[in-house]
Amino acid sequence: MIAKTKAEIDALREGGRRLARHLRILSELVAPGVTSRELEDKARELVKADGDTLAFFGHTERKGDKPYPSGLCVSVNDVIVHSPASDNDAVIHDGDVVCLDFGIKHKGFYTDHAVTVIAGTRRDPRDEELVRGTYEALATGIAQAKVGNATGDIGYAVQKIAEKYHFGYPKNLSGHGVGIKVHEEPHVPNFGERGKGAKLVEGLIIAIEPMMTLGSGELFIDKDGYSYRTKDGSRTAHAEHTVLVTKNGPEILTKYE
Repeated sequence: MIAKTKAEIDALREGGRRLARHLRILSELVAPGVTSRELEDKARELVKADGDTLAFFGHTERKGDKPYPSGLCVSVNDVIVHSPASDNDAVIHDGDVVCLDFGIKHKGFYTDHAVTVIAGTRRDPRDEELVRGTYEALATGIAQAKVGNATGDIGYAVQKIAEKYHFGYPKNLSGHGVGIKVHEEPHVPNFGERGKGAKLVEGLIIAIEPMMTLGSGELFIDKDGYSYRTKDGSRTAHAEHTVLVTKNGPEILTKYE
């Protein structure tokens, strides 16, 4: 989406702020013994209280797809994205690496946001480095979301952080445009070449979302048809912000302060 009016930008800013608040609350609930179903129920409660709509629930990417069954994605350890919190029967254990991916629709506009946290005791320094490095990649990628740059500049910046920490990264998943739909053009890969790809213009709304693994980065779709898992069983992290490209640089919309 290219936001062209103050009303559109104001709605996206408010939706992003609400989404960030929701995800902060949900991330603080992540603890050993908590189930993904409990997090799903809380997510629905928060969105309903605001009078907004769950972005992911019932979503179909293509005609004929089975509607997505959950409002919240809770992906644990070797699951990197898209695991439906309502259906995956996950119980969080001490030391688990847990990604929460959530989206809402506010006044007709979508925002998308993801965080990764470690539940309870941080047992492995490499897990901490994985989470920290993924957020570093997100910040580095966002810094490239400037008018005149291209999606390749974002991907290149994210890829360099992955290489710095020797992380794997999937090449079949990417960030994306967002706003009018949950997923829009352009694709925003987590690897690339400077200056290549779609050009970034003022008003463009994109979701930048690095995904990192401690292994090769190769994935498969689990038997549920939604959850992407690492082939080598390695742990994963995922971080995402919805970003507005402005003439003064990138503005993070999914920020709550």
